[in-house]
Amino acid sequence: MSEADEEWHVEQPPGAARTRTCDHLAPARAPAAQPARCEACLRRGDTWVNLLACLVCGEVGCCDSSPGRHAHEHAERTGHPLARTLKKGESWGWCYVDEVFLARTGR
Repeated sequence: MSEADEEWHVEQPPGAARTRTCDHLAPARAPAAQPARCEACLRRGDTWVNLLACLVCGEVGCCDSSPGRHAHEHAERTGHPLARTLKKGESWGWCYVDEVFLARTGR
């Protein structure tokens, strides 16, 4: 299965009192991410902590721990609620609406 065809599911936190769900997984795919940089941060002369790629369109933005929070801004502006980390060695995703971590199915 190629990365573009992979499916995502909600990662259940250990010991969670209830099952977490996400109603936004249908549009999730892994489009080719744009270059691994936050263009909005570069324009402002800012730096970032981590980069996230939108799982709907592939746009790259900085994470919520970064000053600009541009991935979150993209989600709010476009209605694309899902993003995945671009950090080497990590493979998690996030739903901004349901506030749940996502994992690739089969990993």
